[in-house]
Amino acid sequence: MYEERTLAFGRLCLKLGLTPNFITGTSLLMALAAGMSFWANYLLWGVGFMLLTALADMLDGATARAGNIDTVFGGILDHVSDRYGEFFILAGIALSGAIHPGWGLTALFAMLIASYTRAAAESIGKIPNCAVGIMGRLEKFILIMVGAGLERFYPQQRWLEIALMIVTATSFTTAVQRLVYAHKWLAGR
Repeated sequence: MYEERTLAFGRLCLKLGLTPNFITGTSLLMALAAGMSFWANYLLWGVGFMLLTALADMLDGATARAGNIDTVFGGILDHVSDRYGEFFILAGIALSGAIHPGWGLTALFAMLIASYTRAAAESIGKIPNCAVGIMGRLEKFILIMVGAGLERFYPQQRWLEIALMIVTATSFTTAVQRLVYAHKWLAGR
């Protein structure tokens, strides 16, 4: 049901003449804008640009599937752009002064290692799909956005740091879950 709804949006993007790679580039630019907004301590602007990042990230794949124009390079471009986007957003948060910068850097490393673990399992281990784990990228983005929004109105509660602590813990847990899954899959092959 979810995929069918996203395909409808993908068909709309095709009618507008948008390509999946263009949408991926737009997602990356929105992540850069989010990071710059966070860095300038405009937390609500950062949240808004993160929402646009997530929307564009959903639309690139939906557009590729809707037009049956998905390519291996497009998939690689999407994954690499996602990592750059995560860097921009979390570096902006780390440099904002709204949190202790160590939490931003730790969350960044944790998210990257979870993604790298999946990539290594799929490329080196030839596992068809290692997208397992306690929390995905979208859920982590939602946590960060909620934390940033609450931080804007209740800074004394340290909501953004709490969100990043949860993102860190769930990302490291996801990396371990992916390693365990890869080990079991490879042992059973």
